[in-house]
Amino acid sequence: MFDQNGHRKEFEAAYQRWERDVLEPALRRAPEQERNAGFTTISGQPIKRLYTPLDLADTDPINDIGFPGQFPFTRGIHPTGYRGKLWTMRMFAGFGTAEETNARFRYLLSQGQTGLSVAFDMPTLYGRDTDHPLVEGEFGKCGVAVSSLADMEILFDGIPLDQVTTSMTINSPAIVIWAMYIAAAEKRGIPMERLGGTIQNDILKEYAAQNEYIFPIEPSMRLVVDTIEFAARHMPKWNPISVSGYHIREAGATAVQELAFTLADGLAYVKACLKRGLDIDSFAPRISFFFNAHNDFFEEIAKYRAARRIWARQMRDVFGAKNPRSWWLRFHTQTAGVSLTAQQPEINIVRVAIQALAAVLGGTQSLHTDAMDEALALPSEKAATIALRTQQIIAEESGVINTVDPLGGSYFVEALTNEMERQCLEYFRRIEEQGGMEAALEKGWIQREIAEAAYRFQREVDDGQRGIVGVNKYVEEAPIEIPILEMDPEGERRHLERLNRVRRERDNERVRETLAALRAAAQGDQNLMYPVLDCVRAYATLGEICDVLREVFGVYREATVI
Repeated sequence: MFDQNGHRKEFEAAYQRWERDVLEPALRRAPEQERNAGFTTISGQPIKRLYTPLDLADTDPINDIGFPGQFPFTRGIHPTGYRGKLWTMRMFAGFGTAEETNARFRYLLSQGQTGLSVAFDMPTLYGRDTDHPLVEGEFGKCGVAVSSLADMEILFDGIPLDQVTTSMTINSPAIVIWAMYIAAAEKRGIPMERLGGTIQNDILKEYAAQNEYIFPIEPSMRLVVDTIEFAARHMPKWNPISVSGYHIREAGATAVQELAFTLADGLAYVKACLKRGLDIDSFAPRISFFFNAHNDFFEEIAKYRAARRIWARQMRDVFGAKNPRSWWLRFHTQTAGVSLTAQQPEINIVRVAIQALAAVLGGTQSLHTDAMDEALALPSEKAATIALRTQQIIAEESGVINTVDPLGGSYFVEALTNEMERQCLEYFRRIEEQGGMEAALEKGWIQREIAEAAYRFQREVDDGQRGIVGVNKYVEEAPIEIPILEMDPEGERRHLERLNRVRRERDNERVRETLAALRAAAQGDQNLMYPVLDCVRAYATLGEICDVLREVFGVYREATVI
């Protein structure tokens, strides 16, 4: 950052004079406040009193920071930032029946939302039909229930699937749910090549954090590669995977761990696709990412900027991708659900606004803002609307979209970005020592790193070293007075009636044939997306399809982590 004309020495002398003549007298008059946790980020990264050009002395302003839309994309993947196009406002929604969730989708679109994001309930996430005895009592509680193509048809009834992009947070049974979405569109005359959206489909983070896995790691990776290969061949507008750091962070990881483990998962998928024989430029442009936006404003911004730079360098310099779009890290962001408090829920609006602003200043392509009541229940319509309005105020009133990467060049932000990158690459080295990401997960090494970070943070909160407003600081005993969402008590009965009707009225001989073909394909090495689509079109249920794969692949049993 300094030229060769002695400016560094000149600045060092000026800095020393400032410390002697200005800082030291000020500290004698009024010492800095003492903080139990010190001056650190929420992840524990020490923060200096002041950042100056000296902290960027080894940073190349062209090759390390550069310009927006230009390698290594530290300042963003688009040269015009949000002046050209705003981020997609994609509110996560799903509860109860397909009918109820469809109504919420329609409402959000009418209020200015620009993309859909589907939450599925626990039975669906585990590849079970709603009437399976293992999932009794879980219908619709954390998302919408989808047991067959009939549910998917109702879920998106009246929604222009060729005009609205849809994101689906589904992982282990992603291949089945995606096939249902494709088949539902086909029945309305919309070919798959016109569909745009994303399936999360990130199974590695399930073993690391969220634990909504079904099959062992190796066949699960096969399913992921099958979907990526299918999208590369047939669906140019679809992102077949969204590599998710969100759930890693929600499990208690630090910002650096979220960054490192997410990118390491992404690199593992790249390696698996290359092993399949796919050309990197045929699939890398369609890999997307999903990050958390937590409370520490500048740490989050630095995380996103570092992520773009690291991914670009890995894709171009390590994996040899030639297409510049393969170097892009495109990401969705969701504000930190784990940061929301049941105490004084209205102040969650403030937390979410700060987190959302960090995501925007970090250059997100898509954003979900949590509702104030999510620590208590699924969002009410009013709470969801306030969360959407938060994004709209940032876009329309704050002025932050007027210039590209407005914090670029900040000594603090650039130094923090550099430190994020340094620590992330160190984690890459440690993961390779474990034998790669899959091996590190099998050993429980990743899980242990996250658990230790979560324990450290919670201990700081419990000891009062780290303040949480409403929890251990500024506590109130007033009763909670916000409306809570109430779901249709008859919803489960109607859903089960539809499921039983599907089983009675479909061509059951055709269902048996398609499931048998799927079993044979799973026992071989065929891409399973094609037989799964045949099963779905015949109205085989989610549970029936996943049970076939359970029989062939087995189920995953997590190793005990000590």
